[in-house]
Amino acid sequence: MRYISASEAKQRLAAVLDAAQREPVTIRRQNREVAVVLSPLDYRRLTAANVVEFQRFCDRVSDAARARGFTEEKLDELLAP
Repeated sequence: MRYISASEAKQRLAAVLDAAQREPVTIRRQNREVAVVLSPLDYRRLTAANVVEFQRFCDRVSDAARARGFTEEKLDELLAP
């Protein structure tokens, strides 16, 4: 991963965008990381991984609820007005 200052990013935006196609570019301001520039492909991979992990989490919660006797009928009762 490449690191640059915010002022350098501002002055060299085109170069930052080109570099982000090869690797993420972290922008720092006053020695703090404030942003990361990613290629669209890296961004899609990252968000897709989050969706898959969230689905796995939901499946684990569902399995645990079923194992404890929770049914769709009980859920409907809880959600009824």
